[in-house]
Amino acid sequence: MLREKFKWRPHENESTDAEHSGGPPCRSDEVSVMGMEQRGRVIQLELKINQVWEESLKKAKPFEISKEVVWEAWKQVKANQGAPGVDSESIADFERNLKDNLYKIWNRMSSGSYFPPPVRTVAIPKKTGGERLLGIPTISDRIAQTVVKMYFEPFVEPCFHEDSYGYRPGKSAIQAVRITRERCWQYDWVLEFDIKGLFDNIDHDLLMKAVRHHTEIKWILLYIERWLKVPFQKEDGTLVERTKGTPQGGVISPLLANLFLHYVFDKWMERNYPGNPLCRYADDGITHCRTEAEALALKEALDARFKECGLELHPEKTKIVYCKDDDRSGNYPTTSFDFLGFTFRPRRSKSRWGKYFINFVPAVSNKAGKAMRQKARRWKMHLRSDKSLEDLSRMFCPVIRGWINYYSSFYKSALYPTLRHLNRILVRWAMRKFKRLRRHRRRAEYWLGRVAKRQPQLFPHWQMGVKPTAG
Repeated sequence: MLREKFKWRPHENESTDAEHSGGPPCRSDEVSVMGMEQRGRVIQLELKINQVWEESLKKAKPFEISKEVVWEAWKQVKANQGAPGVDSESIADFERNLKDNLYKIWNRMSSGSYFPPPVRTVAIPKKTGGERLLGIPTISDRIAQTVVKMYFEPFVEPCFHEDSYGYRPGKSAIQAVRITRERCWQYDWVLEFDIKGLFDNIDHDLLMKAVRHHTEIKWILLYIERWLKVPFQKEDGTLVERTKGTPQGGVISPLLANLFLHYVFDKWMERNYPGNPLCRYADDGITHCRTEAEALALKEALDARFKECGLELHPEKTKIVYCKDDDRSGNYPTTSFDFLGFTFRPRRSKSRWGKYFINFVPAVSNKAGKAMRQKARRWKMHLRSDKSLEDLSRMFCPVIRGWINYYSSFYKSALYPTLRHLNRILVRWAMRKFKRLRRHRRRAEYWLGRVAKRQPQLFPHWQMGVKPTAG
């Protein structure tokens, strides 16, 4: 080995006295200085040898991938948690042999010998009925995808449209709802559309053409192409080959879907319809029009464009909406639409001068409210009589706070019925918890109201003022 060849070895048969031939011996301080210089030369030689050895190791790999990026990818995957893939390996299992597992990923990716395993598919129910197939990669594959994403995202992110908000750093759904609200005040008509099965129908050739337009790094192109072709594995173990689409649930899939729609929709709209503002969050999109005729023509053109690229508009979720308010009082059949959990429709609003008027604004949708109430019921909070009120607060406050932070951003009074439902669940908990409150709903509500008055910080909706009646 290179290290052993240059290893420093003392000479046993030679004198160690620092003495010139025919001259006096050196003083002790000179001997110590010379010893330090000797050790310094040894250290410098070892550093140079290590550097040469590491450089030779790097040159042996065809692709240069940083180990630090692999480590950062692991930290992101661990923070996101998630279910095991086809190998049934969990985050905890992977972490037991973390160093070797990460080295294996880096070594295989750097040498070009990394081949992704099949993607486990799980059927999850849709809110509108039916099922959606969710792809779950293995932990190792998620780390590998995150590595590619961390290298590839800086190339494409600056090119994306400013009104594309889905799965992008520094962008959020609230920003998309806010800009849509402002534009609904400026434009009378909205074309709302939804792409049917986006992740299942992305054309591989068109997608790889877009990827090659933004990077020429061979290993990025190699692994993206391998991920697109990796088969699905059903619950019974059968493999399903894929010729189109990208697994919904993969780490890099949202980035690839955004890149695909950037050229299919965003750039196409910018080039052909510059006067019609757009807003897109993944496969949900909004375009604004000034007249109904303009909206109808745009819908036909958009339908043809998506068919040309192998996609299809959802027939039930694509519609033309009239933005009705006090200043736009026309009679049309469709005056509301749902977007990102909010329903846009005419609502009674109050101006800064205290005057009431009809305004076209978003508020939490009925579907979103129903989903929150169903989730709260699944908690079975009323059966947790072994827990204290403080325990329930620690268990469920993060979720409740997330609901409030998102859905109270616009017309927050529409969220109050859902928050009152949480209070009713807490009343049921109190009736089972305390014997004196059993079969006395009003007494339990008054008791909970007094607690909310003393300790409003226990639950986020109490801090908003949505408290039980104190009596």
